[in-house]
Formats: sequence, C-alpha cells, structure tokens
Amino acid sequence: MLPGSIQISGETLSSAEIRDICESLQENSIKLLSLRGCQLSDRDFGRICRGVAESHSLAQLNLNLGIVSNINRVKQLAEALKTNRSVQSLFLHGSPLTDAGLALLNPALSTHPSLVALDLGDCMLGDEGINLICGLLPPDGAKSGEHPHEKGLFSMDKCHQPVFHQKIICPLTTQTFYHSYSGLKELTLSANPGITAKGWGRLAIAVAHSSQVRVLNLDYNPLGDQIAGMLAVSVASSRTLEVLDLEGTGLTNQSALILLDMVENYPTALRTLILAENNISPELQQQISDLLSEGEEEEENDTREVMAREKNSWICQSNSSSQMVLVTSGLGESLLAETEM
Repeated sequence: MLPGSIQISGETLSSAEIRDICESLQENSIKLLSLRGCQLSDRDFGRICRGVAESHSLAQLNLNLGIVSNINRVKQLAEALKTNRSVQSLFLHGSPLTDAGLALLNPALSTHPSLVALDLGDCMLGDEGINLICGLLPPDGAKSGEHPHEKGLFSMDKCHQPVFHQKIICPLTTQTFYHSYSGLKELTLSANPGITAKGWGRLAIAVAHSSQVRVLNLDYNPLGDQIAGMLAVSVASSRTLEVLDLEGTGLTNQSALILLDMVENYPTALRTLILAENNISPELQQQISDLLSEGEEEEENDTREVMAREKNSWICQSNSSSQMVLVTSGLGESLLAETEM
C-alpha cells in the first residue's frame, strides 16, 4: 500500500489522535504530515518527534503556525531530524524560532541527506540566522561548513548536480566513511523584518553561487530598491533560480527597470517573478512578465527541436542498418539482394 497523508489544521489534538499519528509514522504508512496551527502538549509533541525520527516514509513535515513554540520543542525536532533520513520538505512558517532556535536546529538541517525544501517564513530571524541559512546554499550545492573542493569530497549525481560527501570518523573504531548531501532547492524567508541589508546582501551572494536553489520566496520583507538591485545580480548569475517572489517588499519603478534590463539582456533560468503589492507601474510589470513568457516559449521550442533532431537521427541510424548485398553465382549471374542486418 502506498503511503498516505495526515492533514489537520487549527485543532486541539487529543491523545488518541496523537497515538494514531505516531503509529502511522512508525508503520511507515504516511508520506505527508501536516499539523498546521494545531494545539498539543509538550509531551505529545515529543511523541510525534520520536515518530518522525523512526519514520522511513515521511517526505513532507508541516509544523506551520506556532507548533514549534519554544526552545525545548526546537531541541526535540532537531534530535528527530538527526535520526530521520526521509524528510524532503520542512515547513516551520510562523514559528517563534529566532536566531537562537535556528542555531540549535542548524546542525540537523545541514547534515540531513534528503532535505531540499525549507520554509522559515515569519520565524523572527535576523542576520545571524541568515548566516546559518547561507551554509545551506554553498557554491557547489553541498550543505556543509567545510568546502568540499578542498578535500575532493564531492561528485556529480545523475542529473549532473554536485553532491557533497561528508567525511565522518567513528570515535570508537576510527573508521572513516562518507554521507552524501545535496543543498536546498526551495527556500522561503517571507516576513522576517529583523534581517538587515547586510544579511540580505550575504544571502544574495550565496544565491548567486548556489548550484541548486530553484525557488526563493522573500515576500513581505522591507527590502527596498537597494536589496532588489543585489538580487538582480544574483538572478543574472544563477544558473538554476526559476522562481523569485518579491511581493510586498517596498520596491519602486527603479527596481523594476533594473529587473527589466536583466530579463531583457541576460539569459537566465528565471521563469516567474512576483512583483505584486509594490509601487511599480502595471506597464513595467507587464513588460517583465511578457519577456519571461517569451523566454519560456523559446525554451519549449528549443526542447521540441532537440527532440525532433534526436528522432530524425534515430530514424537515419535505423535506415542505415539496411545494406545492399551483391550475391554472385558461379555462372556469373548476379542477384541484387537487400538484407536487413
């Protein structure tokens, strides 16, 4: 049976419901667990964390809107993620995490082998938190404090993306072995007004050099035109960023003109740029949208042309396998035979 999902929103969870959730986690029968805005005791939160640690099927964990409400819960979640190896998406939007909480959680995030999507929107983060997040977006896509190129501890996966191999030495046997980790592909940092221009500048540099991140949501932060200019440089440099959400970030036509120039004159992977609720004229927004749409159509046409060439190449190779063979009898008479080789 395929793993299912448990999605509960805004309810006070009973002991029986907690028990059912924990059993489902331990039996590997759920792939998605969402407890968005639910109320539960510290004891029950600890039980769920232990279930998460034991689960091999859980791919998406949604604890948005205040579930992780204190430092003790942060510690319990961190311990669960250190053991868990299956979670790909973690949502903590609206949690009073602060930089101190993220510092406790960061070791588990930076060494998790499957985590590719992280939502830390409205988590009361500051510049110290951004410094930690940049460690999840290193230049080669590997999540680590040690640069893998210095040790040669990286390889390319089947999609030609770099994967980091963390070197671990067992303290008992001194045996050396490696774990493979890839960087974040989706990052949400919405509504964290405590981050300053210095923090956003550092994030812009990390995004520019990241070989993994594809979706970046920065909506409802007071970025302004200066930060938007930095982000335009990041987008122009990135080979992978496809979605950038700048809704309600205090931008003006000055930012829009820079972004328009970037989209018009520099080839990027960007396909979606959200600029709603900014002081930007509708005409400029439409120009940017049209250019992004044109780029997407051109990419689709290029893909179709490549597929057509590959198909024609295959047909030519198939036809070339039919060879004309001349067969001559002892009387000098000839037969022209076509033989499928």
